[in-house]
Amino acid sequence: MKRVLMSLAVAAAMVPAAALACGDEMKADTQIKKVTVAEVAKDKKAKVVDANGSDFRVKNGTVPGAVLLTSSSSYDLKELPAAKDTSLVFYCANTMCSASEAAAKRAAQAGYTNVAVMPEGLMGWKAAGQKTAPVKPNS
Repeated sequence: MKRVLMSLAVAAAMVPAAALACGDEMKADTQIKKVTVAEVAKDKKAKVVDANGSDFRVKNGTVPGAVLLTSSSSYDLKELPAAKDTSLVFYCANTMCSASEAAAKRAAQAGYTNVAVMPEGLMGWKAAGQKTAPVKPNS
């Protein structure tokens, strides 16, 4: 019985620490909105950010004017606009891809305050009849 009580006490003591450890991560997640292709197509002020890999871009193109990240999870923050209040919309391939979420999370954790993800990605963009821009190899 003493062992059970000790185990419960230890577990209870760990809960606040675990909750605090997740605090920043959860805070960043709550700052990330989900937006539709139609919303992104209408929003001329948002900076669209492509989290796809270069091979995918060469084959499928990009949203015109998109910032092309060098990596979805470890890109240099200098690749993003300097103003932390810039409206950023991250996208990747489609709803099955999580690269845009990883990239958006990195931006939010770095202090960007207006971060969104377009879950439909480039495939949803194309399916909605939106234009794409071609990308040359090594771009």
